[in-house]
Amino acid sequence: MSFRLGIDTGGTYTDAVLVNESQKVVATFKSLTTRHDLTIGINNALSGLPQDMMQEITLVALSTTLTTNSVVEGHGAPVCALLPGYNERQLQQSGLNNIIAEDGAILLAGGHDANGEEQEQLDLEKARAAIEAQKDRVSAFAISSMFGTRNISHEVKLRDLVEEMTGKPVACGHELASSLGAPQRALTAVLNARMVPYIQRLIISVQQIFTDHDIAAPLMIVKGDGSLVNTETALQQPVTTVLSGPAASVVGACALSGLQNAIVTDMGGTTTDVAVVTDGQPELCSDGARVGDWQPMIEAVKVYSVGLGGDSEVHYSTSEGIGIGPRRVVPMCLLGKEHPWVLERLKFQLDNYPNARNNRFVMRLESNDEVLNHLGDDERYAWERLADGPIELEAAVAEDRALARALAKLQRAGLAIYSGFTPSDVAHVLGLSSHWCRDTAEVAAEVWAKQLRNLYGMGKWELGDAKSPCREVYEMIVTKISTTMVEAGLHQAGKLSEAKAQNLAGLLTQLIFNKGREPGAGALFNLDFASDYPVVAVGAPSASYYPVVADMLGAELVLPENGSVANAVGAVMGSVVQRAQVTISQPTYGHFALYHKGEPKRFSSLDDAMACADGIVREEALEAALAAGATSVEVAVTHTENHIKHDIDGDLFLDCVVTGTASGRPDCSELTLGESASVQAVPTGGVAAD
Repeated sequence: MSFRLGIDTGGTYTDAVLVNESQKVVATFKSLTTRHDLTIGINNALSGLPQDMMQEITLVALSTTLTTNSVVEGHGAPVCALLPGYNERQLQQSGLNNIIAEDGAILLAGGHDANGEEQEQLDLEKARAAIEAQKDRVSAFAISSMFGTRNISHEVKLRDLVEEMTGKPVACGHELASSLGAPQRALTAVLNARMVPYIQRLIISVQQIFTDHDIAAPLMIVKGDGSLVNTETALQQPVTTVLSGPAASVVGACALSGLQNAIVTDMGGTTTDVAVVTDGQPELCSDGARVGDWQPMIEAVKVYSVGLGGDSEVHYSTSEGIGIGPRRVVPMCLLGKEHPWVLERLKFQLDNYPNARNNRFVMRLESNDEVLNHLGDDERYAWERLADGPIELEAAVAEDRALARALAKLQRAGLAIYSGFTPSDVAHVLGLSSHWCRDTAEVAAEVWAKQLRNLYGMGKWELGDAKSPCREVYEMIVTKISTTMVEAGLHQAGKLSEAKAQNLAGLLTQLIFNKGREPGAGALFNLDFASDYPVVAVGAPSASYYPVVADMLGAELVLPENGSVANAVGAVMGSVVQRAQVTISQPTYGHFALYHKGEPKRFSSLDDAMACADGIVREEALEAALAAGATSVEVAVTHTENHIKHDIDGDLFLDCVVTGTASGRPDCSELTLGESASVQAVPTGGVAAD
């Protein structure tokens, strides 16, 4: 019998599952993710599976929330962005100044117009100077040119220049986004470049330990739309793996529950992700997936993701009073299990007057060579100290303020992580969870409650009472999860803008919560939620929260067997899907332009342009699917046309997006680990004003 191995590396856990030829789960194991060295967590997860089955593995599929978490948490490798034809206003619209260094966004003369004609000559001299100045400070480069999807020549010239001068990874906007919209496309390119080291480390980590387990099988990565690609394709376009974990969880939840219509909600360590599945198919984003505060141009399962997970920090908020997330911290109950000495230090904190550093211990998180190489002496010393284990921040302040400041800098750089009070601690205090250290969670809850009372004047909890503040936080978590699910329902209806849906979701949630809970009170509204859509809850913390969520919403709840490893299950259920697009427009009446690589192609007949486009997308989608590791590939072509009614000319053709979609099974016969064909990203066209 042969098996498929699914692996999911999340912010907290690394999961491994074996699925047999009948698509049944035969073995599972969970291990803590070790972000500073992913091989440790992955190796521990694989070691927990039956070792006699390892030689019978025919495919390995990997999903990850690491790229999603890096976007939500604002982490990533240092990047330089080269932006021909952009202006300051577009730079501000993109939000790039919030995620890259102040001098990391380089505006250059260049770019094209909507018809693919050169708008201004590319300033290669300024570009060369910028690359030289940045090459030793960044891990990768991002390039996005005005109307780069209509004419890629300036992006290609800059890509060649970067590769010639640095040899570092380059992400080009035209390789990643098929739509116009310059600021969003620039953001997509930058996020892609920021994630290259994450995916590189993850793939290398997996490959390093496969030999130890006698695994010789192709390795595939889950994309944000739930499909699979080989490692070469994932390394070229790591941004496509954003929402890889949530997409895999949707596929896995449907497979484990057997349901065709469901609200799938996955509560992990960093985020809660909600997706609506109808007739077995989750809806895909048409305008880019929203992840935290960002919306890159990637095709992904439409997931409503909020920074609320088992590891989300519960903290004081000036706007909300008590805030939950989006920052991820190490739960105190986990820290206490891994390092028992922490409990005594917490008791010491509890016996003293509180301060903002309570519950704060610092640990290593990532190991980024580009960032480490530019650390100052104090930060380097702090990094080396962390190799010995967690450092109590309060003790560091008392011992050496320079050390404390350096630890804070490491945390802001994404190299280190704080501990803190979290929903996982709440669940342990309330007896809903018991896998880590409850004693540490209880003392941490008391420390947190005392901190809020004495420093911020919040709460009326009695001294020594851990459960009352935890019940209050628990209710807030339930409300936040429920509101996200209601918002997903409003989006499915498609009647409201995103902002209006967010505002209305909170009100509707309260109305649903109050239904039937005040006997004798007249009700003008009778609201039902998801009467035909059961809630399928997966993820490690789901059993602690979703029974109450479902009860409050009046929804049916399904907690499927093996739901805590749904991501890893979903990873091995996907197929390979690749798309290619070109755009045809009518710049002047009776003349048609087809935008595909280089200069636009010109036609006097729409039929001729369509025939050419069909041939291009069929060939490129097929090539991309084969390069991504597919076999038995089928290609379908669709046309999305845009017309207007003209007073004189009647029905007037504006443009058309021609899409080739190639799908096939993962090829388990030819590839072996580390042997993948070299592929190039598929350029695609655009459809609207840039």
